[in-house]
Amino acid sequence: MAEQRRDERDGRCGREGARAVPEARRRGVLDEEALAWEALVVTARRTVSDGLVVGTSGNVSVRVGDTVLVTPSGVPYDRLTPDDVTGVGLDGRQVLGSLVPTSELPMHLTVYRTTDARAVVHTHAVHATAVSTLVTELPPIHYMSAALGGPVRVAPYATYGTEELAENMLRALAGRSGCLLGNHGTITYGTSLDQAYDRTAQLEWMCRLWLTASSVPGLTPSLLSDGQMAEAGERLRGYGQRR
Repeated sequence: MAEQRRDERDGRCGREGARAVPEARRRGVLDEEALAWEALVVTARRTVSDGLVVGTSGNVSVRVGDTVLVTPSGVPYDRLTPDDVTGVGLDGRQVLGSLVPTSELPMHLTVYRTTDARAVVHTHAVHATAVSTLVTELPPIHYMSAALGGPVRVAPYATYGTEELAENMLRALAGRSGCLLGNHGTITYGTSLDQAYDRTAQLEWMCRLWLTASSVPGLTPSLLSDGQMAEAGERLRGYGQRR
């Protein structure tokens, strides 16, 4: 994949110091950031072990204050260490680390600038990506679509790492906490890394469900009505343990 090849190339350059962050822009890592980085690495590795990405084809970020910690470009997640903390400000200026941030930084920053997101997960999940090539919106085959705000839209294709892709994504995310990226993958956000990841996993599961049901010859999957989706959405707002 071009995105993965570029990430791998950029990551090597970052490690070799070809693009070092100027000393004036560096600062020490705060304790809260160190803990968030540890959780980010765990989540990133989970996307691989759960089959949502291959190699370094996805990326994960988490916001701590006005700093966004993000997976670096082209570095396999199992090789990331506490010393590899990579962070940028909301303006995209790198403030932590010397490794080059992911090439999909524009998408991550757009989410943080326009929503209350505290974490973002982007993957190239197989079933979700397949669905993104077939429809402009994931048909409401399961009520868990309501957990993402409603029927999941597909953002039109644009070259990875571009502002155009970030803009397409933003439109598809209106009123939603996740969307599909045409011929590309998924992006979801949440108030925590766990929530952002769970939404990604649910989205991939729903895409697999729709593809499976749609593949039965001579039959068409039954879909939920707007009213059924709305009712599910109301019930989901009160789901889980109270704290």
